[in-house]
Amino acid sequence: MDPMERTVRCAEGHVFTTTSFPMQQLGAGRIGPGRLIRCPRCARLRHAVPVAVRELQQR
Repeated sequence: MDPMERTVRCAEGHVFTTTSFPMQQLGAGRIGPGRLIRCPRCARLRHAVPVAVRELQQR
């Protein structure tokens, strides 16, 4: 996996990887962990949060 890719989950529950995660340099403590990003599954702007790889492996 590319080190710039992030695995995220949108508000609808779709899990996907993205290379673009807006404003990540500001840190989670400043504006929270979620971002608005276009989901490739539902093709709408959705609130998305990063997903830990270990969380995906447990399923």
